[in-house]
Amino acid sequence: MKRNFCIAAILFLCFATNLTAQTAKSSGDEVDDYILVQMQRAKIPGLAVAVIRDGKVVKARGYGLANLEHQISVKPETIFQSGSVGKQFTATAVMMLVEDGKISLDDKITKYFKDAPEHWKEITVRHLLSHTAGTTDYPRDFDFRRDYTEDQLLAEAAKISLAFQPGEKWMYSNLGYVMLGILIGKVTGKFYGDFLQERIFKPLGMTSTRIINEADIIPNRAEGYRLVKGELKHQQWVSPTLNTTADGSLYFNLPDLIKWDAALYTEKLLKKSSLDLMWTPIKQNNGTTNKGNYGFGWVINNTNGHKVIEHGGAWQGFKSYIARYVDDKTTVILLANLAQTNPEKLAHQVAGFYIPAVKPVEPKPIADTEPQVTAMFKEALNKMIAGNFERELLTAEMQKQWFPDRVTEVGELLKSFGNLKSVTLIERKQEAENRFYRYKVAFNDTVLLIAMTFTKDNKITAMQFAPE
Repeated sequence: MKRNFCIAAILFLCFATNLTAQTAKSSGDEVDDYILVQMQRAKIPGLAVAVIRDGKVVKARGYGLANLEHQISVKPETIFQSGSVGKQFTATAVMMLVEDGKISLDDKITKYFKDAPEHWKEITVRHLLSHTAGTTDYPRDFDFRRDYTEDQLLAEAAKISLAFQPGEKWMYSNLGYVMLGILIGKVTGKFYGDFLQERIFKPLGMTSTRIINEADIIPNRAEGYRLVKGELKHQQWVSPTLNTTADGSLYFNLPDLIKWDAALYTEKLLKKSSLDLMWTPIKQNNGTTNKGNYGFGWVINNTNGHKVIEHGGAWQGFKSYIARYVDDKTTVILLANLAQTNPEKLAHQVAGFYIPAVKPVEPKPIADTEPQVTAMFKEALNKMIAGNFERELLTAEMQKQWFPDRVTEVGELLKSFGNLKSVTLIERKQEAENRFYRYKVAFNDTVLLIAMTFTKDNKITAMQFAPE
């Protein structure tokens, strides 16, 4: 999801505040009613939503405002930023080159990056596509306002040690997809964005989809926003070159994504065998499915027996989501211009209006028979918020992934919500030798669902954050 993925992917924030926003009038449709209520609660300036069923567009509508200062309404043609939804286009480009015989999925990336460091020698193209390379995300001190060359970006990535050996585990890596974009350029001799235009966007008639360029005059472009202490602010500025990387730097809109969805039911772009490979969770070295259920540029999930191929994105005050319920031939596309939007939750709820079996179930409190665990949970949260979290509370693997950068970022974000008011247990289960607990946590300004998984010796081995 690009910048601050470790927060954006872990914390899909929902601010329970009130706003009398200018929005499209509800037609009485229950989906419209739901969307408008959620926008008001979460202070979302604008949303665009599409629903496609059996190849027919049953909804393509804009809600709210694309630009607050000029009071411009969102419409289906309004252009949003992709965030990591753009990764599926990068993955498709790589698979096109595989079909062309110019790349092999099992090629070592050192074949393309001649000055690669020693710790990259076992990384393959397949590893980068599936986030199993051991590469990590942008480091906390990465300068997003610097114009890097591709060689400089590779050099920055090369400085970072692998979190694990390639194929051993799964960890989402924006830098891995940055590397894929550069690799596409080395193979084709052209900028990866030009390759996307030639091989995907133009053939499908996706006339509004392109690489981000804030200097150009682009009709229907929305403005991105973020919430700062409850107030809407403009998106933060990043350098022009960091708006062109292959981890998710696209402009697009509903009409173009509807064409994209239709093409994925055909072989216009790729053979069925290639698409099936992209939509199959990659196995790790030990033969188990990766914990992200990740294929190539897509997450593959199952909701009550209904297969869903999906992905979200976050970048510069925008959120995006596409959920393709392929067995039901139903797709939900959701684009928003607020950084704190939870597009996954909204997309799944919208899908539930059309496919009742996949509608998310609201969690309910359960009896807390282990108050000592709840006490450990609260202690961990309070230490995070206070800035004195101890690395010894985490397993060795979690220390590599979370300490100190993610712990610090999450703590700062939680602190911004005000005082911790209450903690209520809503789920508890055994996972092999570990114990999983999910709590509803109320702060002054918002309510989150926070989960922690503890080992038998009470070390934290996983943490998850989501809105209520």
